[in-house]
Amino acid sequence: MKVTSSDIVISAVKPEQYPDTDLPEFALAGRSNVGKSSFINKMLNRKGLARISSKPGKTQTLNFYLINEILHFVDVPGYGYAKVSKTERAAWGRMIETYFTTREQLRAGVLIVDLRHPPTEDDVMMYDFLKHYEIPCIVIATKADKIPKGKWQKHAKVTRETLDLDENDQIVIFSSETGEGKDKAWSILESYM
Repeated sequence: MKVTSSDIVISAVKPEQYPDTDLPEFALAGRSNVGKSSFINKMLNRKGLARISSKPGKTQTLNFYLINEILHFVDVPGYGYAKVSKTERAAWGRMIETYFTTREQLRAGVLIVDLRHPPTEDDVMMYDFLKHYEIPCIVIATKADKIPKGKWQKHAKVTRETLDLDENDQIVIFSSETGEGKDKAWSILESYM
């Protein structure tokens, strides 16, 4: 997809704040600091649209990005970040669960993991959550530029096995530095629209 326009339209915490459209939505989930913002910026050809922070736990709302006036990316708060109170984590959990389980416009969950490391326990829980609610899942394995190309498939196999991926769930090896996987990610997203 050639992105000609993209903007953040709203940061929401409850359903009545979600955009009132029938546009397809893709929710981006992943642990804190896994590279969700970098993924968004690379996919949209925009530097700094999704703010990148070295401090984990920066995203605390559901951020809706309108792309080409035809779809939304929804950036959800990162999980697995310890420096947030249990109360706050529970509130985020309820907010995210409400979105995932009630939003009819949601076409797929985009689970962002770090290709360099096996998926975390939280990544596995997120994948299982999507499967439980029968939400299609696209796995984006980021930071591919940080490991030699010859080891990509070995790392992807570990990711696939750790998450216990269904055979119809796709894994995309991705780098926000080089653009590796960007076209493949777009073609998979478009197939769900």
